[in-house]
Amino acid sequence: MSEYVLAASDRPLFEWRWVERNADEIVQRLGEHLALTTAALAIGLVVSVALAVLSLRWRWFYAVALGTAGALYVIPSLGAFALLVPFFGLSFTTAVIPLATYTLLILLRNIVTGIQQVPAEVREAAIGMGFTRLRLLLQVELPLALPVVIAGLRVAAVTTIGLVTVTAMLGMGGLGFFIRQGIQTTTPNPTAIIVGIGLSIVLAVLVDALLWLSERALAPWARKAGRA
Repeated sequence: MSEYVLAASDRPLFEWRWVERNADEIVQRLGEHLALTTAALAIGLVVSVALAVLSLRWRWFYAVALGTAGALYVIPSLGAFALLVPFFGLSFTTAVIPLATYTLLILLRNIVTGIQQVPAEVREAAIGMGFTRLRLLLQVELPLALPVVIAGLRVAAVTTIGLVTVTAMLGMGGLGFFIRQGIQTTTPNPTAIIVGIGLSIVLAVLVDALLWLSERALAPWARKAGRA
């Protein structure tokens, strides 16, 4: 045991040479992490918009959808991934399905809240101009709800980026691969752990900033209203 501790203590906290040697794999794992996050958010957003439309049409459905999304949200991530392995194997699908379900609670609630906050007089004016229900949703309600929707998307994105690291524990890729590699080697590799954690944090910050900039570009009226 003492020899193991001594070997671990002799290893530098961070080795740039390790990063240089593994640069290609770092890029590959970063791409996997981004692909899983993007797919989960896209699927979650599409499903949440559909559930929101049904919830706004039938009020009782919102409680059912939100309750179901809440129940899915509290399922431990490792358990959810492991449950799907017998059906889909260690695949992209196995990772994406639970990741997408974890976004539903956040996105559904924000989409419904955002649409409900659209002023009644705006809806009435659009209906008076001959807007159909679908056109009202796509051209009036969703655009006006955009700041609230993107706020939910930012939370969902950061949460998903963190959860993607867990998929590596089942051998499904992403930056969590380096965390697992750093822990499971005979001599712990702090460089691999730092790379996995550090790049996950950087990715979360960059995606959050990108979504924030998107909100400012797509909904400039929200910024003006905030200053007022």
